[in-house]
This record gives sequence, C-alpha cells and structure tokens, in this order.
Amino acid sequence: MASLGHHVLGVDANQDTVAALQAGRAPFAEPGLAEAITDGAATGHLTFTDSYAQAARHATVHFIAVPTPQRTGSDHHDLSDVYAAADTLAGVIDRDSLIVVKSSVPAGTCDQIAIRIGQLAPAGVRIEVAASPDFMREGCSIADVRRPSRIVLGVQPDGTAEQTLRELWAPCLADGVPLVVTDLRTAELSKLAANAFLATRISFVNALAMFSNAASANIDDLAEVIGHDARIGQHYLAPGLGFGGSCLSKDIRGFVALATDLGVGHSLEFLTAVDDINQARRAQAVDLAVKALGGDPDGQPIAVWGAAFKPGIDDIRDSPALDVAACLHQAGAHVTVYDPQATAHARVEHPELTYATDAAAAVHGARVLLHLTAWPEFATVDPAVLAPGPEPTLVDTRHGLNRDRWRAAGWAISVL
Repeated sequence: MASLGHHVLGVDANQDTVAALQAGRAPFAEPGLAEAITDGAATGHLTFTDSYAQAARHATVHFIAVPTPQRTGSDHHDLSDVYAAADTLAGVIDRDSLIVVKSSVPAGTCDQIAIRIGQLAPAGVRIEVAASPDFMREGCSIADVRRPSRIVLGVQPDGTAEQTLRELWAPCLADGVPLVVTDLRTAELSKLAANAFLATRISFVNALAMFSNAASANIDDLAEVIGHDARIGQHYLAPGLGFGGSCLSKDIRGFVALATDLGVGHSLEFLTAVDDINQARRAQAVDLAVKALGGDPDGQPIAVWGAAFKPGIDDIRDSPALDVAACLHQAGAHVTVYDPQATAHARVEHPELTYATDAAAAVHGARVLLHLTAWPEFATVDPAVLAPGPEPTLVDTRHGLNRDRWRAAGWAISVL
C-alpha cells in the first residue's frame, strides 16, 4: 500500500516487533521486505505503532491481517485474534470507516464481525466490513502484493467499500490486475478454495510418486508428461516431501470442518486424504533414511539440508524438514541440520538437534544426507569435496540434485 503512494500506519500488538519495524528491520526473512520497509519510511508513507487509538485517528480504512492458526483441539480456524482486532478498533473509531479482513477466515466470519462492530461502535458511526483475502506466496510476497494475481473484494450490499477499495488499488487495476467483486462469504471462501486446490495438486503428484516407486516408473518424467497438458499445467506438480507452512494444512482442515458444520462434509472428504498423503511423505522420508542405515538409526550420524518449509525464507512453521529431522532424532540418530536462513528459529524450536554453519560441515562423517528444503545453494555443492561417513546415502526428497554426479562421488541414491 505504501509503495502505491498511500500513507500507511502499521499496527502490531508486540512492542518488540514495532520497535524493529521503526528501526527499519524486517521481523522475518522475506526477499525484498527490508528494502520495502526502508523505502516506505524514507518517503514518509510507512510508519508503525502499537496504538489502536492512533490508527483510528490516522485512517478511515483498516486492514486486518492477523494470524488465524488451527484452533487447539479442533480443525477449525482460531479467530480470536481477528475478533480481538475488530473489537478493539470498533471501540476507538469515532468516524465512518471501513474494516477490511485480509486474514484467512471461514465463510461467515465477516458477518459475525459486522454484528460485533454494530454492538461496539459509537452511536451515529457507520463501520462497514469487507473481505479481501490475500493470495501472496511466501518468498514472493512483495512482488505478489505490488502486482497481485487477482484482487478479490467481498462487500456488503448498498455499501461504499467497493468504490473505496477500487480507488486504493487503482494503480494495480490500471495495470490490468483482474478484479472480482462478490459477496462477503464467497470472498472468504476464495482463499480456502484456492489453498485446497493447490494442496490437492501437490498431494496428487506425491501419490503418483508413491505409485511410480511401486511400479518402477519414473515420477519426474511422468509429472512432465502430465504437465504438458494445457488443461493441467506444470505448476505445483513437482514430487517431493510435500507442503508445510502456516496456510495449506490448516486451511484444508478448516475447510473440511466448515463443510461438516454445514452438513456437506462428504463433499470435501477427499481433502482429508490430501492431508494424509502430505503427512505420509514425511514418514516415508524417515523410513528411507532408516533403511539406508540397515534398519537401526540408533547413534548413527545423519545430516539434514534444510529447516525452513520452503527456500528463500526463514519460516519453520509446520516445516516438513524439521519434522523429519526431529523424528530421526527421536529414533536415536545424531542429526545435524544446516539451513542458510532458518537456523536461529530452528534452534529455538528444536534445541535437541545439532546445527552446522555450512552445508559441508553438516555432512562431515554422516552416513545419510537428507535433502529436505530446495535451497539453490544445495544444488551447487560438489559432492566430491564432502567428507561423509562410510558408504553414504543421499535421500533426495526434493528431486533437485544431480544424481549422476552424486553417484560418481560414491554416494548411493534414494529418491522419495
């Protein structure tokens, strides 16, 4: 928003986060984020606070972009932060305003927010509610925000939100970004539906990978053949360890839970299988490593390349790589992890693991190396200069390494 010329005040309840942002520091690793913060501050278009009252004085358009994790003990989304943000805003707003929910929420959330706000807003103040989910990808989020793949507006009938948001995104719309204007519930569902479809593609190709291994077929070639069909395409058809992060898993579970509440759970039963397939890939990676050790991992040295759930970021939330590493540690192996950016977060989450300062150091003396996050630097490592243990095995779960080169360097190869 600041890069589009708007004067943006960012609000966060964590004072340490606000202090870091005010100092121009990004609170997490994301390509281009630190520069975007610095650029916004330099123009005077981007400032930060922990004060809702200041936000109410600053603007009449408020975006809610807080986490909606999976609720403890349930598959539903935890909406407590969304409701808290909306309630707090409603208590301090004293002029007609618009609240736009960007967080991933189940259908009906904005209706509930509108009811709560109506009970909390001062007399004579109209606070309109809209839904505009984001579709940005971690690792590409700056580009995805500045030039979205699409803009979705869920608006209340007879309101002014559509016109206001058209004006806010005018540069993007002038650049040809598709715009879909719909009702609140359809907009809310659009993010869950998109994530469910992406998750289905990933699990589908991973199911094919399991089948291909059983049938002695080549999954990489098979995925390429399928992807050349224009109706299918090649995006998200790479076999591997599967997805992690804070979105896909919790959104498909929340989608199924919502469908069950609505009495149509049977229509999305396949998404449970999608989730199961994705989780099973982690167990299969562990099994391949244990098999390479002759079935007994106890005390054996294992190297893991990767801790972030995807390359380019330091996000370890629901990381398949760390899940596999932790499982092998629990099985008795001595596991050493290297990640270019996520080591600090991984060390806090999994202090029981050992961490190396570079890719080669992680492999020193290891009998098995698991390639679990597809960082580009891993593909550039020359296996001939590594110093593994005797009869080493590479478990390539991301299909990103030159297997012939590794075989020539004396490694056995196991592919997920």
